Amino acid sequence: MKTAFCSLLGAAAILAAGATTSLANDRYADMPPVMVSPDLSAPWVLQLGHAPGIVRPTRQATRQPLQRLFQAQPDRQKTAAVQQPAKRMVMRPQINPIYLPQEVAYDGPAKPGTIVIDTHQNFLYLVEKNGKARRYGVGTGKPGFEWSGTHKITDKKVWPDWRPPAAMIKREAAKGRYLPTYLAGGIQNPLGARALYLGTTEYRIHGTNQPWTIGGAVSSGCIRMRNEDVVDLYERVNVGTTVEVI
Repeated sequence: MKTAFCSLLGAAAILAAGATTSLANDRYADMPPVMVSPDLSAPWVLQLGHAPGIVRPTRQATRQPLQRLFQAQPDRQKTAAVQQPAKRMVMRPQINPIYLPQEVAYDGPAKPGTIVIDTHQNFLYLVEKNGKARRYGVGTGKPGFEWSGTHKITDKKVWPDWRPPAAMIKREAAKGRYLPTYLAGGIQNPLGARALYLGTTEYRIHGTNQPWTIGGAVSSGCIRMRNEDVVDLYERVNVGTTVEVI
C-alpha cells in the first residue's frame, strides 16, 4: 500500500514538472492570429477600428508618408521664394513723326523734279507738279559744318563704300575716335543703303544706321536720311537732278 502511494506521488510530480516547462516555453512562442467572425454585429466590429480580415498597417508604414510630406515642404518653400530676374530692355530714341515722309503743299520757285533741302528746318523737298512736294526729314551739318549752294547729282550708288576724307580722320582722331580709311558697303556702314553724290564735292545725300538722329544737326556736312527714305528718293530721281541747299 505504501509502495503504491509513493508511485502515485512520483507520477504527479513528473506531470507537474512537465506542465510547468510547457507553460514557460509557451510564453515566448508565436501566438496564433485572432480571427474575428464576420457574423458579429456591426457596433462591436466598429470598435475594432477595421473590418474583420483586414490587417492594420504598422506604425512604421503609417509614419513614412508623413516623413515624405515633411521632407517635401522645405523644397516647395524654397522654389516658391525664387523669382526670375527681370530682363533689361534697351530702348532706342524714336524719330519724331513730323520727319516721316508726307505730301505737303509747296509754293516755292523751284521747278518740279528739283530737290530743295532746308538745313534750318531739317527737311528735304522733292518738288512735284500742281503746287505739291514730297517732304522727308533729314539730318544736316552740325555747327561749323553748315553749307549752302546748288549742285547736280553726279552719281548714284547702292550700299556705297565709305572712304572718310583725311581731314575727317585727323579731326576724329584728336577726339580719341579712330576711323577706318575704308569701309565696305553694308548695314554697319554710316552711308547706309543708298547715296546720291553732289557735284564734285565730298557731300552726299545718303542713308544712315542711326535713324534716331534724323531731324538734328548731326553730320559733317552730308545730308542724312533714314534708309527706307533714301531708297524711296533714289528711285524717284536721276543723275543730273538739281539739288538746292538753303
